[in-house]
Amino acid sequence: MTVSSYGTWRSPISSALVASRAISLGQIAIDGEDIYWTEMRPTESGRHVIVHQLKNDQLDLIPPNFNARSRLHEYGGGAFTVADKIVYFSNFDDQRIYCTGPKNQPQPITPKGDFRYADSTVDRNRCRIICICEDHTDPGAEPTNSISSFNINGMEIPKAIVKGNDFYSSPRISPDGNHLAWITWNHPYMPWDETELWIGEFSSDGYIDMTYKIAGGFGESICQPEWSPAGALHFISDKTGWWNLYKLGSNGVEALTELEAEFGRPHWVFKNSTYAFVSENRIICAYAMSGIWHLADLDTISKNLKTIETPFSEISYLNANSSYAVFIGGSMYEPTSVVLLDLHSKSIKVLKKSTNIIVDSEYISIPEIIKFPTAYAFYYSPKNKDFNPPPNEKPPLIVISHGGPTSAATTSLNLTTQYWTSRGFAVLIVNYRGSTGYGRDFRDKLLGQWGISDVEDCLNGALYLIELNKVDGKRLIIRGASAGGFTALNALTSGNVFKAGSSYYGVSDLEALRKETHKFESRYLDRLIGAYPEQKDLYHSRSPINSINGLSCPIIFFQGLDDRIVPPNQAREMFEALRSKGITISYLEFEGEQHGFRKAENIKRALDAELYFYSRIFDFDIPDFITPIAIENLKVENNQSKANADVWRK
Repeated sequence: MTVSSYGTWRSPISSALVASRAISLGQIAIDGEDIYWTEMRPTESGRHVIVHQLKNDQLDLIPPNFNARSRLHEYGGGAFTVADKIVYFSNFDDQRIYCTGPKNQPQPITPKGDFRYADSTVDRNRCRIICICEDHTDPGAEPTNSISSFNINGMEIPKAIVKGNDFYSSPRISPDGNHLAWITWNHPYMPWDETELWIGEFSSDGYIDMTYKIAGGFGESICQPEWSPAGALHFISDKTGWWNLYKLGSNGVEALTELEAEFGRPHWVFKNSTYAFVSENRIICAYAMSGIWHLADLDTISKNLKTIETPFSEISYLNANSSYAVFIGGSMYEPTSVVLLDLHSKSIKVLKKSTNIIVDSEYISIPEIIKFPTAYAFYYSPKNKDFNPPPNEKPPLIVISHGGPTSAATTSLNLTTQYWTSRGFAVLIVNYRGSTGYGRDFRDKLLGQWGISDVEDCLNGALYLIELNKVDGKRLIIRGASAGGFTALNALTSGNVFKAGSSYYGVSDLEALRKETHKFESRYLDRLIGAYPEQKDLYHSRSPINSINGLSCPIIFFQGLDDRIVPPNQAREMFEALRSKGITISYLEFEGEQHGFRKAENIKRALDAELYFYSRIFDFDIPDFITPIAIENLKVENNQSKANADVWRK
């Protein structure tokens, strides 16, 4: 075993391997015995493909010139539905809905127009699609959202059947076809803050009347309404402080579970389900406790909840029929996969892995679940079977603040994390105050405190590891994307704990974000920061762009040029200001990328650039060749580094 400093270890987990082999698995649907799911493929420029599994065969249902991805709310999700072997999907380029079958080319069924569709369902009784529609046809106004319908057989402008509120989701038709359930909410709330569950009756002309509210409002978040096979309405509510399962019975709403656990997720994307019916009185569900997900079998009569033992610590997109459940599952040891669970034998079959890469377990770091006074985190120590560090050397630490901020880090095997740990970096992924999976009280601790509590938690996590003598306090790095980038930037301007940082499409100017961002998040900051413009001073004081005097360490920025959520000017202005100040800095832009990088070549380039940047800042050698990047205001401290810098600049 070779003795070599942390950060210099050669690893089989290359940036090319991370970028080109892994796919992102998404929405799952079951139609009879057929199973469908989506795959985001970096090697196909981030295209989303619908995959059809029939018995043991897997078939791409859409040809290469189609991309099954909705832009509704910008984050999308719920891009397809299937009925009687016909798939209806939103195509990314034109946002029209197309239909296709196993042997048919996709055909458009909505006309050209500036509409976006998601969360579709087939209304068989009326030969139509019911979905969420976002109307962008008035360029001078905020888009309007509605529950709309259009005929399956052709080119009908969407007709709003439920409208008037700012947002809608989850239109679900009762088994007898007579009723519709849905979720709705209004500015300034986000769907994890306050939503309402409504039911309406279909009139003879297909519109909705006789509407009444079932639950929600007044600080209660409702999500995922579903009808049982016999027509009983079920849903998830956090009225007790935890997202638990409920049903509407003859005596009103009754709780089916009463755990200090989360049976739901924040509604960032459509159709990310956490429970499904096996029969009228049996549900397969997933729930999170202390950030770890579990699978369970629920008897809705006895309310007996029986945990199903699986190797998975992350479970999403759960669907089921009477024979099996299908979900996206990931664990600390294995990457995410499409998993089939036989409900009779409890046997597990992996239908598709997000990557077929087999990495020796001796290069894989398993997280330690830690809790420090203010938050939770997953700690990954460096691991590589081929190397040992010099005596008494401690590893550099990368602290990662997740995006959202109303989201959460998971323990699923992530090759990007392993890219760092197998090179000799320690990694701490923080579930700061505001993260989901720990109940409403913890989630609400970020209200009015974004840019303060999240920053404190990342700082506290790093200091906690220093106290435990696990990491090198002189080589602390903070890294974040989107909202996590905002946290990282604020942490870097809040003192000298961190010695370097990276921001992937992070927020630097809250006031600009408030004015420029899309409808879904346009009032998000009202609750995270404060009312605007009444509390404009808070927007100013918490914006990293206004605190650059507090930042003195090197930083690298990554930005997609087509980003509609955090526009490129956010990173550009921060870069220019810091460069003028003389901070060591680098900035990379990516054409054709939006909020989150999807193209393999760009994922690879960004990861390489980040490692290269750290190697120059902390003056260590990289064992593999990496294409150099420009670094402004770089301070060269030794002759060898200067010689290399001269070559790289050329």
